[in-house]
Amino acid sequence: MAKKNRVAIVGVGYSDVSRGTGYTLDKLTAQASVAAMNDAGIKPTDIDGVVVHSFPHQFVSSTHTAAMLGIPDLAFYSGNVDGAAYSVAAMHAIAAIASGSAETVLTIRTVHKNGAAGGGGPVGQYIPGNQQLSQPYGSFAGSHWAGMYMQRHMAMYGSTEEDFGAFAIAQRKFAVANPTESFFHEELTMEDYLNSRYIAKPLHLFDCDYPVDSSSALIFTTEERARDMKQKPVFFDSWANGTTKEADFSLVGDMTHSSPWMASKRMWSRTSLKPSDVDTAGLYDGFSFIAMQWFEALGFCGEGESGAFVRSGATSATGSLPTNTDGGACNVGRRHGANFFIEVTRQLRGTAGDRALPKKPEVGVVSNAVGGFAACALLTAE
Repeated sequence: MAKKNRVAIVGVGYSDVSRGTGYTLDKLTAQASVAAMNDAGIKPTDIDGVVVHSFPHQFVSSTHTAAMLGIPDLAFYSGNVDGAAYSVAAMHAIAAIASGSAETVLTIRTVHKNGAAGGGGPVGQYIPGNQQLSQPYGSFAGSHWAGMYMQRHMAMYGSTEEDFGAFAIAQRKFAVANPTESFFHEELTMEDYLNSRYIAKPLHLFDCDYPVDSSSALIFTTEERARDMKQKPVFFDSWANGTTKEADFSLVGDMTHSSPWMASKRMWSRTSLKPSDVDTAGLYDGFSFIAMQWFEALGFCGEGESGAFVRSGATSATGSLPTNTDGGACNVGRRHGANFFIEVTRQLRGTAGDRALPKKPEVGVVSNAVGGFAACALLTAE
């Protein structure tokens, strides 16, 4: 974007994260927000915007959050429950700052372990909308449509379960190197992956993110203000949303070319950067196949070639595109995309500690979601 309107990430933070913190959504949100403010070296009075993305049944209010934290006046606020998880909060904040609606915006994604609403009601209960075509037959959870997307990729391109397993194994290697945040500390073998139970064939247990209680927070501001803050700023170069004409994930017409392709095309059209310029990636892995679709949609490999791309070692720490270097949501827990913004930010500004990549990255890409809606963004160290 025009340099005078550039938006920077200046603070990142997590709450306590576990399979059952016992904490309220408010407490998790407060913990992550305070951590991000401490990282940025700012106070609540320095913030004039709050944006939250929530599940409808786990709603976190932006105005209530501001009051809880002691932010005296909001020039911009938004609380959204639709779209590509944390990326929605990020996009709203970027737009607010770039337009001059706010100067410093706190963005948040908080989730309890029970995750997305799902499951059916009592037998005989009326089921509305498109779910009447799937739920009575036992298809009601994300894993069910995820299995269909994977099966379609296998049918179209000849990909195998081992291809998806290769990605799970590659991510686990990063997780082992991240003992303070990862829940898994032993490397995964292909035998482990293939012997894990099916959730919705061909989707295996290790293809799924790990449900946890968590909150993640990032603080955005103007380039001018960012230069005076504690951390080296990381800038947004380009960003985009994308959707398909079908909102229902199970009814997307082309499951191998869903919303990541639309978002990717739009993002690349707004920058002079190219896929070959990207040094690291944080690609959403609510299910492993989602990251695989992003590799193809973003142009890092050809259509149907994501399995070979991963197996080549390209996504490793010494590969051409180190990916999900924190271990991804399958290992650090469900953060709904915020962890990828945080990890890529840490790598670009040089605060990843022992996980710092051998070659310091200058450009990173992050993404969220698949199916009916998706979002992605390019981040730069300068």
